[in-house]
Amino acid sequence: MTALNATPVAPYLALGLSTVIHCIAERRHIRHNLENIEEAIHAAISMTNINLPVRIIALCEGALTGFTDEIFDLPHTLAARELFIDIPGPETEWLGRLAKLYDTYIIVQCKARWPEVMPDRFFNLLFVIGPDGTVVHKAAKNHIWCRERSCTPHDIYDRWVELFGDGVEAFYPVLRTPDIGNIGTICCSDGEYPEAVRALAFNGAEVVYRPSEAMPMTQSGYPGGGSWMVQNRGHAEFNSVYMLCPNAGPVYLSPSSKHPIDITGGHAHIVDYRGEIMSYSPSGANTIVAATIDIEALRQFRAMNLNSNWLKDLRTELFKRMYEQPIHPKNLWLKQDPQQHEAVDDIYRDNIRRLQERGTWTPPAVRHRGVRYQPGSANPEDGRWENIRKMWAPWDETPEG
Repeated sequence: MTALNATPVAPYLALGLSTVIHCIAERRHIRHNLENIEEAIHAAISMTNINLPVRIIALCEGALTGFTDEIFDLPHTLAARELFIDIPGPETEWLGRLAKLYDTYIIVQCKARWPEVMPDRFFNLLFVIGPDGTVVHKAAKNHIWCRERSCTPHDIYDRWVELFGDGVEAFYPVLRTPDIGNIGTICCSDGEYPEAVRALAFNGAEVVYRPSEAMPMTQSGYPGGGSWMVQNRGHAEFNSVYMLCPNAGPVYLSPSSKHPIDITGGHAHIVDYRGEIMSYSPSGANTIVAATIDIEALRQFRAMNLNSNWLKDLRTELFKRMYEQPIHPKNLWLKQDPQQHEAVDDIYRDNIRRLQERGTWTPPAVRHRGVRYQPGSANPEDGRWENIRKMWAPWDETPEG
């Protein structure tokens, strides 16, 4: 027996929190969500830390800001200016206080500005706050769904490569720690692509955070979880990683809403490195998933196994030419502001045609009309931000918002 690592990582608990969400109309409204998150953290710690030390608390996507920009198809620069955060900032200080209190890491998703990379843009960022209360990791979401207008590294590819290089670590960085292992972060649509978690695994990830997925991807099958859970179990099994997957709770569109809408259906879960479900919650309304993370067991599995630690015998040469032809165009928003839903739909349709022309996809025998963007009102005035903004009047009537 040879000692390769003199400091083993002790087993610990990881928690995923699915919290009720209030969509915001300006940055100060985030306080309402932070108050709920803080209550959830206090409750979750008090209920679980009698089992093992809690070393990771993972929040769901949208936990801080909701999805106002996506729902109302807001112009990108308006949302960047009025809704989203800077990292670090007051919001990370709030969560950092809790990380210090409980000697834990808090993993967070939030749309945020990154002016050093590109002014007048917001990115969908994944970040980790360490036990000292500071931000110790930051990564950008690389793939977005067709109703999200976040800027991605690929959308400003030349600028991103100028700053960070073009290696795997530039797009899929991994936080390496001595006490909780190596943490990779993706978000929602990132996980629709097997390459994302594979990239993190190649970069050393042992625990992968992938928050949130919406209907209908979460509801098929029994007892639920749908393709989201299938994907996460596959990511775990194919790459020998833990998957930590809290989901967004019911969403209040605005303070004028009488009831929240459960757009995800819940189904948060944690998966072990063999693809087995360790913890599962069918509800997302301020609920918890919790599981033991044993980094040493994972490392022994990778080191001792000659069968199901699949990465060890990947024939990389067989696949290296597979991605030589681009599909989705890069640098879309390098020289122009990100466009809104209806215009971006045409980009996706061009991608479909491109795959058909190459012979990757065989076109159907009959062409039917596909999906189209459908605004919530036939009156264009209803889509103007100054009119939408009135839905937040109840918060505007109080000094603290």
